[in-house]
Amino acid sequence: MSTRKNLLIFYIYFTQKLKTIKKQVQNNYSDSAQRIRSQIHVILEKAGIAAITTVLVYSMMMLLNMGKLVFPSQHMWVEIVSAFVFLLILFWFHRKISNFINSGRFENFQLWKKAFIEVVMLIAVTLVLHKLINFLPLRLIYPSAVFDPRSMRISETMAIVTSLFFYFLVDRERSKRRLQEKILRSTQLQKENFQAQVQSLKNQMNPHFLFNSLNVLSSLIKQDEKQASEFVYRLSKVYRSFLDHSDEQLVSLRQEMELIEAYIYLLSIRFGNNLRFKINVSKDHMDLLLPPGSLQMLVENAVKHNGSTRKKPLVVEIFSEENYLLVKNNLQPRLEKIKSTKTGLQNIRRRYKFLSEQEVTFTTTEKEFIAKLPLLKVEAYENSDY
Repeated sequence: MSTRKNLLIFYIYFTQKLKTIKKQVQNNYSDSAQRIRSQIHVILEKAGIAAITTVLVYSMMMLLNMGKLVFPSQHMWVEIVSAFVFLLILFWFHRKISNFINSGRFENFQLWKKAFIEVVMLIAVTLVLHKLINFLPLRLIYPSAVFDPRSMRISETMAIVTSLFFYFLVDRERSKRRLQEKILRSTQLQKENFQAQVQSLKNQMNPHFLFNSLNVLSSLIKQDEKQASEFVYRLSKVYRSFLDHSDEQLVSLRQEMELIEAYIYLLSIRFGNNLRFKINVSKDHMDLLLPPGSLQMLVENAVKHNGSTRKKPLVVEIFSEENYLLVKNNLQPRLEKIKSTKTGLQNIRRRYKFLSEQEVTFTTTEKEFIAKLPLLKVEAYENSDY
C-alpha cells in the first residue's frame, strides 16, 4: 500500500513537472519567435528603404552625369547592387552610432560638441564604407577603367548627404522615440512596483492589529457583555477606517485622528489607567497628509514594548509641531523580553520613502522614545509621480 502511494505521488509530481517544463519551453519559444519576427521585420523595412533610395539616388546620378535616364548596363548593375549593399550596411552603422552617442559617454559634453562628434563620425563611416563597397569592387572588377574625379566627388557628396538625411531625420529620431518609450516603460514599471510594495506594507499592519484586538475581546466577553458590545462597535469603526482607505496612499490627519480616537478607546478597555494619552494637535494641520494607519502603528508599538502600572503609567503624547506629527512616550521596558523585528517602524519609514523625499525620524533617549512624522501638503502629493 505504501509503495503504491509513493508511486502515485511520484507520478503526480512527475506529470506536474513535465507540464511546467512544457509551459516554460513554449514561453521561451514564443519569446524567441517574437524576437526573430521583429528582427526580420526591421531587416525587410531597411532593405525596402535601401532599395527605393538606391533607385532614386542612381537615377539622380544618371541625370547629373548623362542628362537622361537609360536602362542599366552590366556595369551599371554592379554599381546599383553595390549601392544597395552600401545603404544596408550604412543603416546598420547608423544604429550603432546612435546607440554609442546616447550611451551616456557624452552626457557631460556640451550639445554642440556632442553634435560635432556625431557628424564627424557619421561622415567618416560613410566615406570609408563608400570607398570599400562602392569604389573598391569596381576597381577590382574593371582594373583598366578610368574613373572621373568629378563623378567620384559627386558620388561621395551624394553618399554623405543621403547618410546625413537618413540619420538625422529617420534613424536618430526613431532611436530617440525608442529611448523615450524605454524610459516611459521603466518609469511605469517602477511606479507600479512602488505601489505594489506600499500596498504590501499596508497589508502587514491589519492582521497584527486584528490579532491583538481579538485577544482583548475574547477576555472582555467573559467579564462585561455590554462593554464587549461597545468594544466590537469601536473595533468595527477602526476596521471600517482601514477598509475605506485601503486603496489610498495618503490620508488627512483629520481622518487619522478619527481612527486613533477609536483605537485609544480599545486600549483604554484593556489597560485602564495604566495607559494615558495627551493629545494636542493643531487644527491648522488637520488637512495635511500622512500614510494611513501610521499613527496607530506608533501607538501600538509603544504599548507593545513598554510596561505600565497605576503608579508608573505609560504616557503617550501626540502633538503637532510645524509640519510634523510627533508621538512621544516614556520608556518603561517590559520585564519579559519582547522579540522585536522592528517591522512596524520599518514599515512606516519605507512607506514614507516611496511617497515623499521627507524622512521619518525615530529618536531614543534615556527616558523617552520620539517618533517624528512629516505631514505632507496636498499640492505636493497631487503633483508627485506617486
